[in-house]
Amino acid sequence: MKDAETFSIVIQAPQTAVDALLSITELSRTSIKDAMQKGAVWVQRGKQTQRIRRQDRLLQSQDILFFYYNPQVLGQTCPAAILLADEGEFSVWYKPSGMLSQGSRWSDHCTINRYVEGHISPPRTAFIVNRLDRAAQGLMLIAHSKAMARFLSSLFTEHKIYKAYLAKVTGHIESPITCNLDVDNKPALSHIQPLANNASNCLVSVEIETGRKHQIRYHLANLGLPIVGDRLYHPGPYEEDLALACSELAWTDDKGLERRYILPVHLAISLD
Repeated sequence: MKDAETFSIVIQAPQTAVDALLSITELSRTSIKDAMQKGAVWVQRGKQTQRIRRQDRLLQSQDILFFYYNPQVLGQTCPAAILLADEGEFSVWYKPSGMLSQGSRWSDHCTINRYVEGHISPPRTAFIVNRLDRAAQGLMLIAHSKAMARFLSSLFTEHKIYKAYLAKVTGHIESPITCNLDVDNKPALSHIQPLANNASNCLVSVEIETGRKHQIRYHLANLGLPIVGDRLYHPGPYEEDLALACSELAWTDDKGLERRYILPVHLAISLD
């Protein structure tokens, strides 16, 4: 099998997911196990649907098993994330360009939360709090309990977490700009501060008061300052990855402590 395909089977008698999938696909047991580990297999029991990974997971009669098989997706790899701070209930990581913030029904093996669960010590469950585009890089918050995930997510929703980004753009600005163009018909506000210029580019700091999809990329492009490497808004040529990074996160935690995390200089966007 070389193309993407979806398989499903209603379980008639207790059996493992691997055995059930062997009966409806031409894949080997090893290939099925690999796909399960990478998040391509789901089971529906009543009204609940969940991803399953354990090869010896015993299914019950009337369970519905789904296998979203895409060899191209399953064959993808991504660079490693870097742990910047482990605070017990949450941790702060550097997400490189190419790593996903969230998976899909086809897989989740290239997501930062799966990477964290496989590399943090002691092992803990990882919950995504903030998101970055696949092509973007920078700081990401990972919660290690549902309670902490709810708390940090609520701070983002209530705009109580300060967020700053670095971007290398084509073009130049000499003074700060505030952009309030709506994004997808929703209010959006970005504050852009020039940091440095060279012959063709400018390094800018961007603070956002809203978190619309592609807000920074959209605002800078509409100001005539498309981000270098932006395949969506920059006309090209594309000689490097998207030059956009989340560079700072700060908030007051539930104990009244001030939390502030800054992207290390050696990981930050620059004009070089």
